[in-house]
Amino acid sequence: MNGSLAVIGAGTILSGDWRAPIIADADTIVVRDGKITAVGMQANLQAEVDASKYVVDAVGTTVAPGLIDSHCHVVLGDYTPRQKTVDFLASYVHGGITSVVSPGEIHAPGRPSTASGVKALAIAAKECFDNFHPNGMTVHAGAVVLEPTLQEKDFAELQEAGVHLAKFGFGRYSDPADGLAQVTWAKQYGITVMSHSGGASIPGSKPITPEHLMLLAPHVCGHINGGPTSLAEDGVDRIMDETDMALQLVQAGNIRAAVRVINRAVEKNVFDRVVIGSDTPTGTGVMPLGVMKTVAELSSLSDVDPGMVWAAATGNNANVWDLPAGFIAVGRAADIVVLDAPWGSTRDDALGALSVGDIPGISAVITGGIVRTLRSRNTPQAARAAEVTPPIEHLESPGH
Repeated sequence: MNGSLAVIGAGTILSGDWRAPIIADADTIVVRDGKITAVGMQANLQAEVDASKYVVDAVGTTVAPGLIDSHCHVVLGDYTPRQKTVDFLASYVHGGITSVVSPGEIHAPGRPSTASGVKALAIAAKECFDNFHPNGMTVHAGAVVLEPTLQEKDFAELQEAGVHLAKFGFGRYSDPADGLAQVTWAKQYGITVMSHSGGASIPGSKPITPEHLMLLAPHVCGHINGGPTSLAEDGVDRIMDETDMALQLVQAGNIRAAVRVINRAVEKNVFDRVVIGSDTPTGTGVMPLGVMKTVAELSSLSDVDPGMVWAAATGNNANVWDLPAGFIAVGRAADIVVLDAPWGSTRDDALGALSVGDIPGISAVITGGIVRTLRSRNTPQAARAAEVTPPIEHLESPGH
């Protein structure tokens, strides 16, 4: 297969842009060399459709940008030491997750704390995942774990090596406030810093309070709804009102807090700062549907439109981390899912299913313009299934 593909017959196309979640007057997406080259009506794009090697017919269902898990605990390879599970990332693709962002390879057995060790781990993880795409997934890995041993010259070396992610909250600081120098240097060298927030998550980590976050000023307030223990509501409000941090909501957190944050983000007109991740694998487990489940919960329990919630798990993540996917738009990476209401749902389409808390059924996942799987082995079966012409052989079967 190559990246010459067209998706036709969409009943609804989600944009990934929360300001305009649905693309009007479009039922077709054209892909060349792994990128989206056209979005519009098939009648106007028929020549490009005819020239495509593969045509995916969405048969009136919903087409959306692939989900981005902005908090996925990778280490090296498709294996999680925390839960001793293999091929979990390939399985996450069956949950509609086409990209993940590492919050630090903190689950590496014997994780180092020396400057040379944390740099080496970040660089190795980044370069390994630059060359490794489990089931077509893009893994944005190599997040240096900030430690007191790191000096300014180390961040210059990390920048030169292409590392652009950092995580604060698991280093050997006697007081989290002592990490200000490292957070400041990371930002100075173009590295996006995510900080733990709330109660301690694992032995060796410390609670990080709103006061710590206000001082450190990371780019992203990791799992502001708890990882798994959430911040106090008045502290959350301070972060929302007095900073410009991204506000990350995760599955492995407090759902009540997440609903409150997303509703308040709309009220305060800061929805562009809301990003979604799973924060798995952790003690919560391996969850291929972790992001989808969060989208369904927030779509059904909050006052926010499901298309906007989907954008928080796609386009908003792309904007905060400067990622190539996340939108159905010309020039973007062609990471696309086709989904519908599941069999037996009381609703007729994917957005309707999400609005009542049902997990939609995925009938196709495309990454880089290549069909990676058709019927998902992890979601319920879609009421209507995408059809591919010509038929594709040797795709991973739903039962394996």
